[in-house]
Amino acid sequence: MGPMQAVTLGQNAITIALMLSAPLLLIGMAVGLLVALFQATTQIQEMTLTFVPKIVAVTLALLFFSSWMLIKMTDYTNDLFLSIPSLVR
Repeated sequence: MGPMQAVTLGQNAITIALMLSAPLLLIGMAVGLLVALFQATTQIQEMTLTFVPKIVAVTLALLFFSSWMLIKMTDYTNDLFLSIPSLVR
């Protein structure tokens, strides 16, 4: 395996990791922003109010996006296994 192939494998791994985590992180960030706005307008500073909605939203997003995430991970793993013979040469 040459240096360019190693770099390409690393780039692909980082790209798939970012692609899989982006929906969950964006939904968590959006819910966190909404909760922060709610807390700022009502001046309620309860700590559990920041965590519970985010956990629920990310869990629901995980349930919604899990099939897409599984397909992406499976495709990436299949491509990686199929490229092993060309990497070993």
